[in-house]
Amino acid sequence: MIEIIPAMDIIDGKCVRLSQGDYEQKTVYNEEPLEVAKRFEEHGIHRLHIVDLDGAKANRIINYKVLEKIASRTSLVIDFGGGLKSDSDLEIAFDSGASMVTGGSIAVRNPEVFQRWIDKFGEQSIILGADCRDKKIAVGGWLEKTDEELIPFIEKWRKQGISKVICTDISKDGMLAGPSIDLYREIKETDPNIYLIASGGVSNIRDVELLEETHIPGVIIGKAIYEGRIKLKELLKLIENND
Repeated sequence: MIEIIPAMDIIDGKCVRLSQGDYEQKTVYNEEPLEVAKRFEEHGIHRLHIVDLDGAKANRIINYKVLEKIASRTSLVIDFGGGLKSDSDLEIAFDSGASMVTGGSIAVRNPEVFQRWIDKFGEQSIILGADCRDKKIAVGGWLEKTDEELIPFIEKWRKQGISKVICTDISKDGMLAGPSIDLYREIKETDPNIYLIASGGVSNIRDVELLEETHIPGVIIGKAIYEGRIKLKELLKLIENND
């Protein structure tokens, strides 16, 4: 069974989507993220992936009030990311209702801090964000590509205690062109026990089924839901069939 995780990107407290991580290609889908979260919950969704895009630019948590509102008024299990750079950022996120946090740029730029988070909060609370373009890790809200190779990067953090990884192929994100199945298959072949969450490119329910057939444990879906390419009732049916 693949875990269905809708994405919710936040700018100025509003639910938005970007294309390929470009802040200039922004679409506002709803000015009240709580309404969207409640709709997910009504259709059998248990998880939510919130990205603080303002925080990713500012290098500090900003939209924690949105997190707090959703966490307090739904039963969704939320992982939160975007700009988390300090212990105080994490404490704010957890105090605001996040069950897990995702760290990407911090794992590249300040690995000592990221390691401390794993040791302090536990592997179940910390997710590695492995965002990539051309198999190279990207940081800073996807604005900067590094020389860090994707699979060795994941392998390094797996050895340091990470169990869950969100891998986003930035070239696919928001493009509705299908997920990077071959890339995810390669990661799984390298590390069969990894809890890999695919992100980027999902355009229809068949894409989700293909990821499930590839034995990918989780999938983040964003634009396809907001653009109506995947209906929530389709996801509900898939979830019910897997239960």
